[in-house]
Amino acid sequence: MTASKANPVLITGGRVVDPASGRDEVTDVLIENGKISEMGTGLQSKGAEKVDATGLTLAPGLIDVLVKTGEPGAEQRETLRSAGAAAAAGGVTTLVISPQSKPAIDDPAMVDFIMRRGRERAAVNIVAAGALTPGLSDTGLAEIGLMQEAGAVLFSNGDKAIGNAALMRNVLTYAKGMNALVSNRPIEPHLGANGVMNAGDFASRLGLGGIPAVAELIMVQRDIALAETCGARILIDQLSTGAALEVIRQAKARGVQVYCSVSVHHLTLNELDVGDYRTFARLSPPLRSEEDRKALVAGVIDGTIDAVVSGHDPRPAEEKRLPFAEASPGAVGLETLLGGALSLVHNGEASLMDVLRAVTAGPAQMLGFSAGQITPGAPADLVLFDLDKPWVCDANKLRSKSKNTPFDGRRMQGRAMMTFVQGHCVFEA
Repeated sequence: MTASKANPVLITGGRVVDPASGRDEVTDVLIENGKISEMGTGLQSKGAEKVDATGLTLAPGLIDVLVKTGEPGAEQRETLRSAGAAAAAGGVTTLVISPQSKPAIDDPAMVDFIMRRGRERAAVNIVAAGALTPGLSDTGLAEIGLMQEAGAVLFSNGDKAIGNAALMRNVLTYAKGMNALVSNRPIEPHLGANGVMNAGDFASRLGLGGIPAVAELIMVQRDIALAETCGARILIDQLSTGAALEVIRQAKARGVQVYCSVSVHHLTLNELDVGDYRTFARLSPPLRSEEDRKALVAGVIDGTIDAVVSGHDPRPAEEKRLPFAEASPGAVGLETLLGGALSLVHNGEASLMDVLRAVTAGPAQMLGFSAGQITPGAPADLVLFDLDKPWVCDANKLRSKSKNTPFDGRRMQGRAMMTFVQGHCVFEA
């Protein structure tokens, strides 16, 4: 988003929930010069635009990690502009763009291109993740140090897991010298090569190839062992099983610098949502068992899971309207991240504070961002939402160019009413 001077805004009477500080109270918030300038009851500011937030909840804007778009190279799937519009409508104020594009974001020029294009065209903050290897290949190291200087906030090959342990060790050793955050998708490539959904009885009944949970467990164990040996920081990207989560919980307890994320789909859906071969529910990683889903929710509550993400992966209709095994995995999620996460609150599975922490303060702390909090001096990246507003997810009405969501037709509760980025209102319902 192109920065410009925003008019002062006074938000009054809202319930302010800030996981970074533990604040949960009705108070006023004054925004000046793109930042939060003052908080308290009965605030006044001459000339400020007043927003009556009575009955609404004000939270830090959501931070979504490793979002796929189609720009550059596949703009028919999604552009930075359309992703930004979808994000703003969903209360997401910062997107970390996955390096999986054509060409890949694998050098400083591409990092600069994405961030500059984001400032010019997107309604929200756009930052880039850099590739670990040139062209997301299986050999060599990308220019991690130079990309970090250009503004890349983490390094990943997206959903292309690095199966070569020696290469991963070299990546982690190199990244350690710059304290760079390395991310890897946790799936052992050979074990997951022929599967299209969670391995188990349900996959067998459908006659579909399964991806066993152990494929994730093995990769998580390997990456944690390498990160611990190298003293590097690692993000386990989009966890899906309880067994792997327990390994991460134990590693954190002994001081390993390991972080993990989970998509909102894996917190709210399970393998049975594949139903009658619903290709919108073909995801990577696959939807797992109900036992795994409950374990992941517990990981959000106890803080083991650092970030809940949308898993945004736009796929056009021609890639989804195919037999299940031939359809491309992936789902859009920018507009449904907040509503999906809030379903855990309405179902009584998690508190509002726990859920919001994982989409605001958790990813902000992991990435070293000053956003993700409501405190004087912090960026005025905020979402004002109606916690109880009912709505039905209609895929055809989503702002994303692609409409592939497993939430299509789902009744949801809780929706963004206004979204602010650097003090600017970028969305109003």
